[in-house]
Amino acid sequence: MVSYLEFEKPVATLDARIAELRATAEGGDLDIAGEIARLERKSADLLDSIYKALTPWQKTQVARHPQRPHFLDYVSAMFSDFMPLGGDRCFGEDEAILGGFARLNGRRVMLIGHEKGHDTATRIRHNFGMGKPEGYRKAIRLMELAGRFGLPVVTLVDTSGAFPGVEAEERGQAEAIARSTEACLALPTPMVAVVVGEGGSGGAVALASAERVLMLEHAVYSVISPEGCASILWRSPEKAADAAEAMKVTAQDLLGLKVIDRIVPEPVGGAHRDPAAMAGALAKVLGDELDALAKLTPAEIQKKRAERFLKIGE
Repeated sequence: MVSYLEFEKPVATLDARIAELRATAEGGDLDIAGEIARLERKSADLLDSIYKALTPWQKTQVARHPQRPHFLDYVSAMFSDFMPLGGDRCFGEDEAILGGFARLNGRRVMLIGHEKGHDTATRIRHNFGMGKPEGYRKAIRLMELAGRFGLPVVTLVDTSGAFPGVEAEERGQAEAIARSTEACLALPTPMVAVVVGEGGSGGAVALASAERVLMLEHAVYSVISPEGCASILWRSPEKAADAAEAMKVTAQDLLGLKVIDRIVPEPVGGAHRDPAAMAGALAKVLGDELDALAKLTPAEIQKKRAERFLKIGE
């Protein structure tokens, strides 16, 4: 069952009517296949029109959808021979940030990303995708390992931000994020980052400072959450929709500002409505990006990466 967002209520009403008609058809001799087909077309057209006109705040809600595919979903659908590697060799393991060796269409890569979890137990286990210092230090270790073995790095970014708790600050959260960002920029092998859901603050940048930064069509990427921005500017989180509009958080806005390089289209209604199709499309795009970057030398890769970030804001 798809969980409907507030702005999808008209679609939910139609889908409920379709379900009722199907139940009626199964329990009797009425031939209402034509009516069901008509309502299905109407529902699909309505969903398409809604998603073509989403506001930034609505896109934020889609990016946070509880059924949206996360890191482990993409691992199972897109990658093979995934060998997770744990620990930062300094403090411990952080399951908000996962990574390890994997193959993408036969190509060996180092895969790193945020995992949010899908239910209460897994969300607690993965800390809702909010990385701690040991998570970012693990990412640094894996990037250095990728550089040593000449492997391209693929990161899947999906976090509301790094964990802001006292224990994270005690263990050097800001320093770990800065070092992870530095490790991205210094990497001698190709790196492609994809914002698949939320790209929040430094917690996202620490895994997204690549020469190619992609976003899914309904993902968001920002320095602070719309609610956080609204609380600072207007002293009220109820202004989150206004903040999202002003902050330019959508993939379409950020492509125009040259903060990202490419938008990956999602299935109609968002990635959560057809995760398999989303994974297939993303796998092809990643393959194309890595093929293009494979032609560059380490010096050319690092130069391209530096130039990309220096040009932002020109």
